[in-house]
Amino acid sequence: MDIDERMRLVTRNMQEVITEEELRKLLVEKDHPAMYLGTAPTGRPHVGYFVWAIKVMDFLKAGFHVKILLADIHAALDNTPWPLLEKRYEYYNIVIPAMLESLGADLSRFEIVRGSSFQTKPEYVYDMWKLSTIVSVHDAHKAASEVVKMGDNPKLSGLIYPLMQALDEEYLAVDMQYGGADQRKIFVLARESLPKLGYRSRVEFLSPLVPGLMQGGKMSSSVKGSKIDLIDDERAVQQKLRDAYCPEGEAEGNGVLAFMKHVLFIVKGDRGEEFIITRPEKFGGDISFSNYADFEAAYTAKKVHPMDVKSAVAREVNVLLAPIRARFVGKESLIADAYPEN
Repeated sequence: MDIDERMRLVTRNMQEVITEEELRKLLVEKDHPAMYLGTAPTGRPHVGYFVWAIKVMDFLKAGFHVKILLADIHAALDNTPWPLLEKRYEYYNIVIPAMLESLGADLSRFEIVRGSSFQTKPEYVYDMWKLSTIVSVHDAHKAASEVVKMGDNPKLSGLIYPLMQALDEEYLAVDMQYGGADQRKIFVLARESLPKLGYRSRVEFLSPLVPGLMQGGKMSSSVKGSKIDLIDDERAVQQKLRDAYCPEGEAEGNGVLAFMKHVLFIVKGDRGEEFIITRPEKFGGDISFSNYADFEAAYTAKKVHPMDVKSAVAREVNVLLAPIRARFVGKESLIADAYPEN
């Protein structure tokens, strides 16, 4: 795979790359650059995670070494109760690889790193204290505001969170970081702050945020109706999609269509398959699409009904979730211990 193809693959469906020039230089210099994505074991992972899982697949195909940071200390800083951290880490440590395997990912250059395995070491903590003398309270608050649940009476932990995320780039020994667009301010903080400690800045990848299944807002673990859990059963998936916000003829702010664009059509396209919507003959019979642009054009022209789309999406989601559910058979006690409130 040449440089142009690797660039095309890793930048498709991205909102922003900081910067593409640095990315190209990195690909010229390294056959297997290292990247990381951090996810804090807070709420139960949902199908929105497939958006970044697809990108992880792209990075793996493009020759990257991929590290997933299971940021347990970050989870505590973002209000996850300390006694639940171990069980939630165990849960994520099963569900994340299972999600990637359900997509058919080659995990030979993939690893999971636990945050507390290096974030408690003296050299890391010492660098964090040094960074705290460089970054202002204003800048730390601004960086954390779209990621950490600050609330009306924010904790000091919320200001530590972005400092640690910046340092993670250095201590994970990576060339770039990937995350959602809501993390942009943290990424910029990292690029501005690390050189002041004598470390290099990294390439930053920002993925668009996918709308939730309810009207308004992103797909979130904290809003139950907005998301489908990765271990929801088939009936729950079907019901949540039946109830999803999917106005006829409207693509903007439509979480169902966003999921199709960023996940299902990518999966189908990479496998050389078409997306099929099953319909009774009296409503035109089955219809298939080879790319999202053609589907959206048909949808906005009201040639495809939302209920038929929802049924098709539910079918495809259940195919993706089946192997993940299988990994949790017999682990019901782990789920209950990790999420006792559910």
